[in-house]
Amino acid sequence: MQAGQNARIAMLLVVLPILLLTGCESLSYYHQAIAGQLSLLRQRQDIAAVLQDPALPVSTRQQLVLVQELRNFADQTLHLPVHRQYSTYVDLHRDFVVWNVFATPEFSRVPEQWCYPVAGCASYRGYFSEAAARDFALRLQQKGLDTYVGGVSAYSTLGWFNDPVPSSMLRRDDAQLAGTIFHELAHQLLYVSGDTAFNESFATLVEQDGQQRWLQTRPDASGQPQALAELLKDRQRQQQFVALVLPATAALGRLYQQALPVPEMRSRKAAIQTKLRQHYQQLKAGWDGYNGYDRWFAADLNNAQLSTVSTYNQWVPAFQELLQKQDGDLLRFYEAARQLSLLSPAERQQRLRELVPDA
Repeated sequence: MQAGQNARIAMLLVVLPILLLTGCESLSYYHQAIAGQLSLLRQRQDIAAVLQDPALPVSTRQQLVLVQELRNFADQTLHLPVHRQYSTYVDLHRDFVVWNVFATPEFSRVPEQWCYPVAGCASYRGYFSEAAARDFALRLQQKGLDTYVGGVSAYSTLGWFNDPVPSSMLRRDDAQLAGTIFHELAHQLLYVSGDTAFNESFATLVEQDGQQRWLQTRPDASGQPQALAELLKDRQRQQQFVALVLPATAALGRLYQQALPVPEMRSRKAAIQTKLRQHYQQLKAGWDGYNGYDRWFAADLNNAQLSTVSTYNQWVPAFQELLQKQDGDLLRFYEAARQLSLLSPAERQQRLRELVPDA
């Protein structure tokens, strides 16, 4: 296993000079990506060894022990490709492992796409430095694009490397930590180049289903009914949030199809954004003081930011229905999802729409 990892690291070092042919901007991007990935790999420590350190903070120790439990659950119950994934730990000394940049044209819902040698094409570009991510976003803004920068606590290399647990993952509560691990392992199970909405919606469904199964079957169940209730309450708020944002995104899509002067287009776009903020305040009034989405609504609410909601949630109802059609059998569900992944993009979207015709 270690020999395979070393071979892949060597390949990264070979790839960088080749990318000189793609231009200075691409070279700069790939240089930071490769350097960032190598830094993570070199800092990895086996969790088993980390747990032997008597100076390890109690909270970190508890969460790393939980990671070991979650890996086993993902393998034995969720049938996800665990292998050596998340068996090592890296203390980042920062809040996020990467920052993703999303971009769209000013009057379009369609996100920009970037293509990579390993992961294929995706509708975001990741940076190991927040400053670099924001600098790239600024340059895109200067070209007239809407942009959004979001911090990410974990990501998957799709099985190319044994991904470590970055300390950013441990800033979450137990259920969120479980969901993050299940989500990223789902990407290693199924990933379609160029179809970010499919990939993220599939992984989100696996995450949500896995969280619920884990809380329902955890051996120390004395405190879990409350944890499960909190998870379901948080899930309900998330669904309400998505149900609030998607109609506004659709309204913007209808607006952009009209042949209007640019000033009027901008004015109507701003009106939709203002109305969305007002609707959020009305929704939040029934949340008993919960304000977890305040920071999100304090941002621009531009096309790029709104696109992240549809990217991660667009096909979740379809995958929920697909799982139900398999009577909750995960192996059959994974195979059904794999069959969808083999279709052309147009056929795949049509099949997913057919699963939720009333959506």
